[in-house]
Amino acid sequence: MLAIVKPGPAPGLELREVATPVIGINDVLIRVRKTGICGTDLHIESWDPWAAKTIHPPLVVGHEFVGEIVDVGSNVSDFRPGDIVSGEGHVVCGRCRHCMAGNRHLCAHTVGLGVGRDGAFAEYVALPMTNVWHHWPGVDEDVAAIFDPFGNAVHTALAFPVLGEDVLVSGAGPIGLMATAIVRHAGARYVVVSEPNPVRRAIATRMGATAVVDPRERALADVQRDLGMTEGWDVALEMSGNATALRNAIASMAHGGRIAILGIPTAEISLDVNEIVFKMLTLRGIYGREMYETWYKMTVMLQSGLDITPAITHRFGFRDFPAAFAAARSGDSGKVILDWTR
Repeated sequence: MLAIVKPGPAPGLELREVATPVIGINDVLIRVRKTGICGTDLHIESWDPWAAKTIHPPLVVGHEFVGEIVDVGSNVSDFRPGDIVSGEGHVVCGRCRHCMAGNRHLCAHTVGLGVGRDGAFAEYVALPMTNVWHHWPGVDEDVAAIFDPFGNAVHTALAFPVLGEDVLVSGAGPIGLMATAIVRHAGARYVVVSEPNPVRRAIATRMGATAVVDPRERALADVQRDLGMTEGWDVALEMSGNATALRNAIASMAHGGRIAILGIPTAEISLDVNEIVFKMLTLRGIYGREMYETWYKMTVMLQSGLDITPAITHRFGFRDFPAAFAAARSGDSGKVILDWTR
């Protein structure tokens, strides 16, 4: 089969022929139809310090996908050829304390699809049946391809109740854009998006933001005053990994405010703990998705009218992956889709 591969410990990726995965008795083989490019894939492509420490080439990359089941192992009874599915990209051990308690998203032995095992930027991908999500009828195929990052957005956006609350979203990358639509759909009063890129600010407005702000030009306090807010943000979603963005969010929170942190910084961030203590703030780290409550929430929100399609801005055939990666890296984009059916 054809696959996009990290061939060695250096920048770049290659489209090459590799062996089609061989499935075990508990596995599912999926013919890939669409894939989404993630920030993780950009790190691997550029071979930054994280990738050099984490990735062991050669490796088929990619973890966001939708496809059609073509074969199942002898122990698999819930999936059949022809089913349209995506996959949970965190393959867990199944035997640790958290897995046994049903908290698989907390498994300390997680192996990432396209990170620790061959991934989905290929004509076929194999996964354990416990990692396969059968899409409900009516889900748009491009949206189905990005259920993985959509799940990150849902996990972050709904980490705290947002009904009637004033919400700050720091960072309008693809996940921040989806989170904007989610908190609006879930009943937030004001949703303000802080983002320096004008293209992404424009998309955030289409996703339902009450107001957008360039943090280099305007203080969050000015936005709060314009909206008639009497204190600070009730909930903040830190999606950028930027130290200044996190500090600004903390400084502008209401007493008792709650901050969900998904953005991954490239260096340590120093914080004023006094501000956290005396405002009685809650800071919560978010990683991945809850298996499979988040997936259920994604599907029912789509059924109830949530629209995340404005976050998808570019589509390429898989052979044009260099141009697709360039678009994703440019910043003037939302989600970038690779089509494996062409």
